[in-house]
Amino acid sequence: MKLTSRRRCFPLRAPFSITGYTFYNTEAVHVSLEQGGAVGRGEGVGVYYNNDSADSIVAQLEAVGPQLAAGLDREALQELLPPGGALNALDCAHWDLEAKQSGVSIWQRLGIVPRELRTVCTIGMGSAQEMAATARAYARYTHLKIKLSEADPIARLEAIRAARPDASLIVDVNQGWSLAELKEYAPVAARLGIAMIEQPLPRGQDEQLEGFRSPVPLGADESCLGPTEYEAVARYYDVINIKLDKCGGLTQGLRLAELARRDGKALMVGNMTGSSLSMAPAYVIGQFCEFVDIDGPLLLVLDLPEGLLYRDGGVVGVPEPELWG
Repeated sequence: MKLTSRRRCFPLRAPFSITGYTFYNTEAVHVSLEQGGAVGRGEGVGVYYNNDSADSIVAQLEAVGPQLAAGLDREALQELLPPGGALNALDCAHWDLEAKQSGVSIWQRLGIVPRELRTVCTIGMGSAQEMAATARAYARYTHLKIKLSEADPIARLEAIRAARPDASLIVDVNQGWSLAELKEYAPVAARLGIAMIEQPLPRGQDEQLEGFRSPVPLGADESCLGPTEYEAVARYYDVINIKLDKCGGLTQGLRLAELARRDGKALMVGNMTGSSLSMAPAYVIGQFCEFVDIDGPLLLVLDLPEGLLYRDGGVVGVPEPELWG
């Protein structure tokens, strides 16, 4: 098995701000696995808050090169690398390679008749007026995700709701609130028809939610990086956000989805602002999700030429086999 990797920089259409961080481009690593004339592909973006970067992804890929050359299979790979962008890229490349070698698509293999997904389009942080203007500019998208911090979130929510009374809205705080702030803001969010509040508290402070009954469903993102962390935080959240870069690929994403569905949790699929090569395996997880966030390519200046098709309403076409799977 031959491993090839290369860095890809995808500039963003505009700076994109969340709590504590502003993105200007997406630094991805593309992986190809070639065996017997078939080639499987994957993309790793990494998780910035875990110091998971293009540099660390490349270093991890180089470290496992000899094992891959010797034919390391996908299941063995799970024990070789930590969760993150490198494991995600290799795991997804393995799934793609297996599909190409067998002639059996990911959908046939998993017994899924794929449905088209409707993604949110994400509004980065800005002033209330700027965010409302962005919401109006996103008129073709029926579902919006709003990035908020502790800085006057209600004014921003009210401005966006006034600009888009028709839209389904979810909120992503990226660990930016205290419990007191959540208790203050959640009733207003309920009044404004917010469908979910994602990651309100800092990672590691989830136990503060014990006994709190939020009027809006709460979602775990940074608080649940993968299957091994699920049991510790599940009781505090209604929704689990699965990101393949975070948990380490489709194999781990499917395991996390199984755990959450067993317990009756709602699911969300998210992304780290990658290209369509990141979104295609996430599309598989999206088949089980109530909330879908695979809008990464919409934020890029230029996606891959064989990328996903995004249509009015935020409807995303099923990935073509030439892209992945």
